[in-house]
Amino acid sequence: MPYVPIEWLREHVDVPAGTGAAELAADLVKVGLEEERIVPPAVTGPLVVGRVLTREAKEQKNGKIINYCRVDVGAHNDAPGAGKEPSELPSRGIVCGAHNFEVGDHVVVSLPGAVLPGDFAIAARKTYGHISDGMICSERELGLGNDHSGIIVLERWLAAHGRDGEPVPAPGSDAIGLLGLGEEVLEINITPDRGYCFSMRGVAREYSHATGAAFTDPADATNPERFPQGITPAGDDGFPVRFAEDTAPIHGRPGVDRYVARMVRGIDPSAASPKWMQDRLIAAGMRPISLAVDVTNYVMLDLGQPLHAFDLNKLAAPIVVRRAREGETLTFLDEVTRTLDGEDLLITDSPSGEGSRPLVLAGVFGGADTEIDADTTDVLIEAAHFDAVSIARSSRRHKLATESSKRNERGVDTRLAPVAAQRAVDLLVQYGGGTADAAATDVNRTTAPRPIVIRADAAQRLTGVAYGTARVTELLRAIGCTVESAGADADGVALLAVTPPTWRPDLVGAAHFAEEVARLDGYDNIASIVPVAPAGTGLTDRQRARRDVVRALADAGLTQVLSYPFIGDVHDRLELPADDPRRAAVRLANPLADDAPLLRTSVLDSLLEVARRNVSRGLEDVAVFEVGSVTHPAGTVPAAIPGVDRRPSDAEIAALEAGIPDQPTHVGIVLAGDRERAGVLGPARHWDWADAIQLVRTIAAALGVAVEMGVPEAPYTPWHPGRTAEVRLPAVRRGRDLVSGSMVAHAGELHPRVVRSLGLPPRACAVELDLEPLLAVVADAGVLQVRAVSTFPAAKEDVALVVDESVTAAAVEQVVRDAAGDLAEEVRLFDVFRGPQLGEGRKSLAFSLRLRAADRTLTAAETAAVRKRVVKRAAKRLGAQLRA
Repeated sequence: MPYVPIEWLREHVDVPAGTGAAELAADLVKVGLEEERIVPPAVTGPLVVGRVLTREAKEQKNGKIINYCRVDVGAHNDAPGAGKEPSELPSRGIVCGAHNFEVGDHVVVSLPGAVLPGDFAIAARKTYGHISDGMICSERELGLGNDHSGIIVLERWLAAHGRDGEPVPAPGSDAIGLLGLGEEVLEINITPDRGYCFSMRGVAREYSHATGAAFTDPADATNPERFPQGITPAGDDGFPVRFAEDTAPIHGRPGVDRYVARMVRGIDPSAASPKWMQDRLIAAGMRPISLAVDVTNYVMLDLGQPLHAFDLNKLAAPIVVRRAREGETLTFLDEVTRTLDGEDLLITDSPSGEGSRPLVLAGVFGGADTEIDADTTDVLIEAAHFDAVSIARSSRRHKLATESSKRNERGVDTRLAPVAAQRAVDLLVQYGGGTADAAATDVNRTTAPRPIVIRADAAQRLTGVAYGTARVTELLRAIGCTVESAGADADGVALLAVTPPTWRPDLVGAAHFAEEVARLDGYDNIASIVPVAPAGTGLTDRQRARRDVVRALADAGLTQVLSYPFIGDVHDRLELPADDPRRAAVRLANPLADDAPLLRTSVLDSLLEVARRNVSRGLEDVAVFEVGSVTHPAGTVPAAIPGVDRRPSDAEIAALEAGIPDQPTHVGIVLAGDRERAGVLGPARHWDWADAIQLVRTIAAALGVAVEMGVPEAPYTPWHPGRTAEVRLPAVRRGRDLVSGSMVAHAGELHPRVVRSLGLPPRACAVELDLEPLLAVVADAGVLQVRAVSTFPAAKEDVALVVDESVTAAAVEQVVRDAAGDLAEEVRLFDVFRGPQLGEGRKSLAFSLRLRAADRTLTAAETAAVRKRVVKRAAKRLGAQLRA
């Protein structure tokens, strides 16, 4: 994020003297620029000018020559005969290993208590037989550069940094200000739509909005103080530039629509950047390199227009801006050769035909062929306007997040290119001794922003604050918009035709202008209103039912988990048949991971991976469940995506809703390892298929829904074919036929091959339950009606019925309940018998009936009548016989 040196900001806007980084942050946050952090000064504590009084060189045992110096540090001197190592001179004793100074030179001294970059604290310490009461500093130790060959001698240092003739301050004077080391710097956070704030120009403008301080636009080409020569007009004598046909425009937009080229010749290659420029670059987090490179970086940071400098003598005209060709490569300034993509936009020159040699990944990073080096005297400055999306894609594709790409991908002012290029040319002429060519190149195919008609009360409708048309107009003009009246709409509300400024490409709709009005008027002016929750609603029946399921499974000892619904080849590992409907999964257009591009069709698809991961990390006893959505695309017809230029029609909305795949709620359960561990009370007990089936009953009981268990007619993967139950809603009678209820779940033991493939403990079990049919039954049942508890005694009857093997116990139980009617308080299967005396393919099911009436004690005749009805109805519906 950008750094904001206050001294630099003050050049463009009236920042009051004494304003610190904290005050600046408080002002900028009012207009939406949040503080990231405050960077403290590079050096804190006493850093002063010193004058070397004596220097005593002595060779040490290791052969190294060390100087013991007495240094005059003004008011910080020890009195004669005092101090840690007394001397007759008012001074301090300092040990120094450098030799590039003489007695009488002025140096920079950090005294005990100072903290240098890298959290290097200075203290008096004994070394080489003397007490060093401070340190004489080099550039690298102060963070001013990488030179560590010797200490800073101020007479020479000032001359080398363009301050020749400036008097050296007296010993003891503060050196922090002299070296530019003492300013706090504010780092701010910029949202993606506020790219213009990646410049001092943009931040200064926002500070003006926040405080009302006078703002001077540094890009105002009519300002003679900033642009004494004005802007050089484009002409035919400029460097030739061509725009090739865009073979891969993104969203139909060309990759480049403006390209400015300026030439400066005869630059002194040894000319250094001025000290003030280097200081500002360092404060902004950039490293000074050379005059030409520093100038382009400085102008970019100041105005927000990325620039690129070419060695003019290495270029072959014309420059051609084009898309990359298949398989084309480019060696970048970091000495890495990268293969380009057909969407990448390139700056090329023409040594072997037009556009034959790629030079720069446009708007992102430069190449090595035409870089500025120590011998460069002639420079071509590029300032261009590129398509933001094209730059963003190239930056991410090649993982090159540069200062240039950060600005280009957020949108740059279309009118800024010639101004920024002129500013760079003027600086190169002033500090490099160069001569600017009389003509400029400006290939300009930009279009001016078009007016957007909005309602004058657009901001009021979103914020609730009655700004009024006059206030809205004032605020929009303050950010550079042109605002004209556009009549009124059908409701009589005033309309405004608003044309955004070129530096705000993010302002494209009424909501954006409303945000600007709210931001500049002050977020504090928007009332904080807590919505009033309507009374008496609470959770829906469906929400309560889902929570009942979660609570019941948690009470049963299971752990709830949430897994990502994205899957890969899990259906192969589960051995689903090729024609299994569960293999028809929705493929994501932009998956989070290449190996998981599909949406799950069952909760087990992702829940089994959770269990596998836990087991692989040593947790072998697993009992987990998840309640979540699955996606079934069968019968879905995708709809066209409508544009964002208008509200979709009712037909388009209906088509979109119809194009959404069915996403029912399922419950998945995985059980593996021990349910009860071995201990003093007995051996271990493993989770088994019966536990899985019982958990389905637990869910059904929590919802108050009856279910029936049965054996699948055919094996159903990934379950064991002989240890699996299918679960259905109760069968219903339609005429003389008994129709099976809807399938809701499969529960039981997983197939051994699947268990081995997933790395789970042997005989792991699982449940996949479709919760939607159960929730539908809950919804149809409506509000539970509570009846009074009968105080009359219960009567008991047992009945054993012989039925065919194919008849399920649930079907018999249902007939028993129907026959007993309201008197049946409990019907429980307590015995199943098979034997030769019953006949082949027959079984006996014995039920215990608890009967109770609400208003009387049942007589023996009444209970006998119930028994008789049960036997008769079972015989009629199921062909059952009473077991003798």
